[in-house]
Amino acid sequence: MLVRVEGLTKTYGKFTAVDDVSFVVNRGEIAGLVGPNGAGKTTIIHILLGLISPTAGRAELFGRELDSNREAILQRLNFTSPYMAFPVRLTVMENLLVFAEIYKVGDPERKIDELLDRFDIARLKNKPVSKLSSGETTRVGLCKAFLNNPELLLLDEPTAYLDHQAALQVREILLDLQKSYGTTILYTSHNMLEVQRMCDRIIFLSYGRVIASGTPIEVTRSVLRENRDKPALDEVFLRLASRRPDEAVSN
Repeated sequence: MLVRVEGLTKTYGKFTAVDDVSFVVNRGEIAGLVGPNGAGKTTIIHILLGLISPTAGRAELFGRELDSNREAILQRLNFTSPYMAFPVRLTVMENLLVFAEIYKVGDPERKIDELLDRFDIARLKNKPVSKLSSGETTRVGLCKAFLNNPELLLLDEPTAYLDHQAALQVREILLDLQKSYGTTILYTSHNMLEVQRMCDRIIFLSYGRVIASGTPIEVTRSVLRENRDKPALDEVFLRLASRRPDEAVSN
């Protein structure tokens, strides 16, 4: 396994954002971290990136404790989120060259050109980020995420600002790149059709707790109590989002 989270808890005063969460992500799989707003998804991503520290519990990546091996671990992973900010006065190429230096990417201009072309934004190469739309900035973030051919990729709502056609295109690119590089992905999204299309396994959070996990079809059958042949994650999302945090689902 590439990621092991045990008893992870994060509190802010009296508020508990993540409550005793445990899960694993196996090498080569795409695992979906899903749930309603405020469920704890982004907090967990931030903990795995070392941006915030847990109140309790532990996170292990690549078989190493995150706390004591942060620099070595971060060189082997990457992430993106539609909410991350790039220096707006720099061009797309200048921004990506900065990150390429951080990740020690060999022949960075060639790699950047390849990714810009792959995500269909080569025309934006010399454009300042301040002149980009939200969807274009999202694609720049995805290029940044693949700069170092990461073993582990943390994607926090990567298609949030994309229209339907662009999101479909990006999902296909992500799946193709994931197969090409064997990248392990932890993926958050509110789009259950997207999760169903992308993820081998899902971890459903509510009120900071894991209340269901398994393959999309396993979770569908467990929650809906019907022997369905196809996942119905939209229906599952509505059912689980209305449950109290102590109402876990057994697979």
